[in-house]
Amino acid sequence: MTTSPLTSVALFHLGPVPITEPVIVTWAIMAVLVGGGILVSRRLTLVPSATQAAFELIVDVVDSQIRDTMRLEPSPYRSFIGTLFVFIFVANWSTLVPGVEPPTAHIETDAALAGLVFLAVIWFGIRAGGVRGYLATFATPNPIMIPLNFVESLTRTFSLLVRLFGNVMSGVFVIGIILSLAGLLVPIPLMALDLLTGAVQAYIFAILAMVFIAGAIGEAKLKPEPRPDNPAPRTPP
Repeated sequence: MTTSPLTSVALFHLGPVPITEPVIVTWAIMAVLVGGGILVSRRLTLVPSATQAAFELIVDVVDSQIRDTMRLEPSPYRSFIGTLFVFIFVANWSTLVPGVEPPTAHIETDAALAGLVFLAVIWFGIRAGGVRGYLATFATPNPIMIPLNFVESLTRTFSLLVRLFGNVMSGVFVIGIILSLAGLLVPIPLMALDLLTGAVQAYIFAILAMVFIAGAIGEAKLKPEPRPDNPAPRTPP
């Protein structure tokens, strides 16, 4: 890496907003993924092409992981989990493009991804048990645990950020040092290992997102429904 992963040099500004290289690479990855998805979805056939078969395989794998990890029907969560995994996977492997540093090697990208998971946990938890049901999960097993449960929700989000950032950044940093000292061919085995690490980190990030969302959904559903203040009298048989 040519610069610190904790700082990014602005290439230009959109008004007061600085646009850095990780932002440009992120936009490029999103454009490629969105464009590829549109092209594939417009040419769906009963006898799939190789490209369509590859996309269907990705969807099947994501659905299988959601069923195995969350024990839920995958359709409500497929889009978020699948997009999260594919984006991180492609971002980690963008290092294959000469002169490109993966955006996941910069802390702001990983912070945004972890923030999305944090918001998704809240969103799916509220969908499962309502606002009262989700907020009541922080009082599990008793109200004295509210501060600790709230801190836990923040710390596990921070752990997502640190895990992804540390693994991707360290791989890019080490390869950059060896490349500058040992020449072009020596780092190739390490580059292969770095690509494997990038794929594993994308998988782990998606799995942890599933676990956090499933936990919020399960706890919200276990909360009893509030009883009405004036329940209707029971009709005798």
